[in-house]
Amino acid sequence: MTAKKRIFFNEVATRDGFQIEPGFIPTDDKVALVDALSDCGYAKIEVTSFTSPKAIPMLRDAEEVMGRIRRAPGVEYTVLVPNLRGAERALESRADELNLVMSVSETHNLANLRMPREKSFAALLDVICHVDGKTPINVSLSCCFGCPMEGEVVLDEVLRWGERFAGLGVRGLTICDTTGMAHPAQVSRMVEVLQQRFADLQLTLHFHNTRGMGLANVLAAVQSGITRFDGSLGGLGGCPYAPGASGNVTSEDAIHMLDAMGYDTGIDLSKLLAVARQLPGIVGHDVPGQVAKAGRIMDLHAPPASVAELREQFA
Repeated sequence: MTAKKRIFFNEVATRDGFQIEPGFIPTDDKVALVDALSDCGYAKIEVTSFTSPKAIPMLRDAEEVMGRIRRAPGVEYTVLVPNLRGAERALESRADELNLVMSVSETHNLANLRMPREKSFAALLDVICHVDGKTPINVSLSCCFGCPMEGEVVLDEVLRWGERFAGLGVRGLTICDTTGMAHPAQVSRMVEVLQQRFADLQLTLHFHNTRGMGLANVLAAVQSGITRFDGSLGGLGGCPYAPGASGNVTSEDAIHMLDAMGYDTGIDLSKLLAVARQLPGIVGHDVPGQVAKAGRIMDLHAPPASVAELREQFA
């Protein structure tokens, strides 16, 4: 088989997943989970969010978590920051990357961030100017494939906001299907243009599995040249301001699919599945991930019965 391109995964469960859990995940459990994930081969782990504890109480222990995790060589520990104060806290916690977020949909931005897009851009500009290139910055653009309130989001609008941030010298852009509205043909068309327009940036795709097309969209993006993806252990996560938007693409399911197809994900899938099987006990409920329950394809060792054996068995 011809060698495939390396695919890089960013694990977001401990931020994107935990922030909307109904119960507070103990700090010890968060630290232990990040440490376990660090041994699996991820390119990045989005550890937490430096948002106001009043806004996201589930991540009120951000400083303690960042201070206690064991940092594995080769793994970048990234965090979400909403504003200048969050950035200051994140820098004090030695984050390897700051992830800034706004929506390309005005209505979704108002619902999610409680401000119009231009005000969000101004707040994120303050962060970028404050950091001044000392720490890499990624910008995640929400609702790039559609908005549940506005419907279709035109590609030109995604490009317009992407170009404004690219002009400020950010390292990467994450293109987010926040509401699970993307389909593979749309993904292929969009990423072809994105790669041409932003060839010098790290481009990451972030999909949700709301309508069951998450893995298909990952595959469409890979086959169109994208090499970086967000994923969430067990499929945790969702958007509280997008009706019906269920969890993120399940990390272990996407990685299993790409591994089976011969792609190099850099992930030790056996270790990752062992971690994934501990997740329901951490969050206190079942999770959507499938491979952790069914097992890997290559683990199904039972040889097929011969026709003669089947006839004898059912005679």
